[in-house]
Amino acid sequence: ARSRTVGELLAPTSPFDKKCGRENWTVAFAPDGSYLAWSQGHRIVKLVPWAQCLNNFLLHGTKNGANAVSTRLPRQSSESGQKNKPCEHIIDCGDIVWSLAFGSSVPEKQSRCVNIEWHRFKFGQDQLLLATGLNNGRIKIWDVYTGKLLLNLMDHTEVVRDLTFAPDGSLILVSASRDKTLRVWDLKDDGNMMKVLRGHPNWVYGCAFSPDSSILCSVGASKAVFLWDMDKYSMLRKLEGHHNDVVACEFSPDGALLATASYDTRVYVWDPHIGVILREFGHLFPPPTPIFAGGANDRWVRSVCFSHDGLHVASLADDKMVRFWRIDEEYPVQVAPLNNGLCCTFSTDGSVLAAGQDGSVYFWATPSQVSSLQHLCRMAIRRVMPTSQVKNLPVPCKVVEFLCYQI
Repeated sequence: ARSRTVGELLAPTSPFDKKCGRENWTVAFAPDGSYLAWSQGHRIVKLVPWAQCLNNFLLHGTKNGANAVSTRLPRQSSESGQKNKPCEHIIDCGDIVWSLAFGSSVPEKQSRCVNIEWHRFKFGQDQLLLATGLNNGRIKIWDVYTGKLLLNLMDHTEVVRDLTFAPDGSLILVSASRDKTLRVWDLKDDGNMMKVLRGHPNWVYGCAFSPDSSILCSVGASKAVFLWDMDKYSMLRKLEGHHNDVVACEFSPDGALLATASYDTRVYVWDPHIGVILREFGHLFPPPTPIFAGGANDRWVRSVCFSHDGLHVASLADDKMVRFWRIDEEYPVQVAPLNNGLCCTFSTDGSVLAAGQDGSVYFWATPSQVSSLQHLCRMAIRRVMPTSQVKNLPVPCKVVEFLCYQI
């Protein structure tokens, strides 16, 4: 089935605009759904209020949505009373932007941080931050409501390829870099760098927190998929199965599954608690043989993300296609065309998929399917129990099977 197009936001062009540097490597939604941010290329990040953006798509159609947003949205007022009113911003980050992440002191899930001491920046309940990872290794932290620069973090020595905030509202930020390290920052402590996570033999491409903020997944070159204990800052395990660089990862909403995307033309869905591959989504048929395990260049998978219902995974590959998969089916349930796609993510409510390409963003409606009773039960139990605990429940074996994600 063909996915329904919702709209598009096109980057401005000029006759002298160079193609190089226009890549949109990252797109992100604020945790509360208030903002959409993406890198337009050439150092520029665009922030737009998401609700107004959707309204303009409905009013003006998908093709005119971008122009409507750029002309109709009010600019940020200097008056303090306008602080929390979503307004459009254009931020010049000073270098090519490779990664974005929104952070908030309001927990997305139940918080596990305690007794936070306040420092130079008082992050209140209305605070919304945007972290930008740059080509020169710096990370700049911005106030979303005012567009002002708050912090400039300078410890990485290479490109900051990905950023992720802990979902618990602690404002712990993790950065993944081509310098082969991950760094853990505490923004509530003036951006103090708490820890350096070493172990990757090569570039680190991506990182993602589990929903309860206890586990971090990092992926990189040389087939690397690592899981880290974020209480002890130690490596839990390595997941082995990919045949080429792994470039993206994301946990399911219940934390029971992990999706990883690789240049080996595959997306794997893992049970991260036991290190088993539960599902393989192939983008090349027949799949590449072991001797050519790297896969064809025009089938490399660039990005993967989990829907908020935990039932669907979206992937974006170099074959000019966006695919929506059900976690319990072998073939895509919906597809959409996209040239030169580089990144994708679901909106906060899960109704829309955003994908970035050459400074622009394209949007599709996500598959709308009713979850089975089994899936709802699994989601409920797996939010609070890892695989080992579910298997040890004092219930009949058939019930245990019913509550587990199976191969």
